[in-house]
Amino acid sequence: MLQQAPIYVYLPATDVARARAFYEGKLGFRPSEEVAGGVAYTFGDGTAAFLYPTQNAGTSRASQAFWRVDDLEREMADLRSRGVTFEDYDLPGMKTANGIATGGGARSAWFKDTEGNILAIVQDVRAARKQHDRETDSVTT
Repeated sequence: MLQQAPIYVYLPATDVARARAFYEGKLGFRPSEEVAGGVAYTFGDGTAAFLYPTQNAGTSRASQAFWRVDDLEREMADLRSRGVTFEDYDLPGMKTANGIATGGGARSAWFKDTEGNILAIVQDVRAARKQHDRETDSVTT
């Protein structure tokens, strides 16, 4: 039953005001509701995130959330123009080039918010390849 329900992301913040300035100023999010000292943001397909106060913000060394995008470079250019800095990684099995890692059928780029949370944008290259194949087939037939 859970798989049929929307999932929501928690975004921990030591300083909610500082984090809001990042999410609303740099990422362009619009708050949908303020609740219990935090703020909710709604996204596509009925998804949402809740930015909430906690002293545990930024303690995870793994990605907190990701957004699936159609054009990774376009999103990165937009975010960079807003002052977002992308992380570079050189790990066994994963190395970024210009902030982008490719593998497992996806192209991904990571950045951190003001609270140290690791966030990502991901482009499913398998879906892009299928779309390209459909467009090519329609041109040739």
